[in-house]
Amino acid sequence: MNYWLLSLTFIAVNLDFFLIMLFLLRRYRVWDVAVGYTLGVVLLMSASYFIGQALALFLPEWVLGTLGILPIYMAVHDNDDEAHDQSQHSPILATLMTYLAVCAGCNLAIFLPVLTKLSLQAFTLAALFIVLLSVAAVLLVKGIGTVPLVEKTLTNYGEILMKIIYIGVGLYVFYDSGLVSHLVALL
Repeated sequence: MNYWLLSLTFIAVNLDFFLIMLFLLRRYRVWDVAVGYTLGVVLLMSASYFIGQALALFLPEWVLGTLGILPIYMAVHDNDDEAHDQSQHSPILATLMTYLAVCAGCNLAIFLPVLTKLSLQAFTLAALFIVLLSVAAVLLVKGIGTVPLVEKTLTNYGEILMKIIYIGVGLYVFYDSGLVSHLVALL
């Protein structure tokens, strides 16, 4: 399992949500945001893994490498999702619903090709790693949320950074799945 790729994927699919999390953390307790956010991440990651496993039953690994197009598509597709007001829900549910509304599509598209080749044991380790990253992200966002330079930088460059990472993840999936070597062999 490539923890660097997993970390970059986690950052890429959540970068836009980190800005939203700044606002959630001003409104709710850290614990509530951490629980709602982590539930959302694990739910979408699990859905990606099990969809990938179902596809892997029917398709060879190199064909699954074409799923690398999903992160690249997400990078070039302009997606300006907004968080919906969830004030009528508990803070945990509000965070979870906001996360699912904003991040479901890109999480499924980006994590699916990355997780497809993992065994259940490797996926469990990856999920635990992502849970740790999720909690760390909430604490980090809370800690830097009051720094104006950070918010300005993410506002100005967060979108392009996220797109670069998505493209990188997509290209890595092409390579790691054997798709590139299979296509080269055909030439």
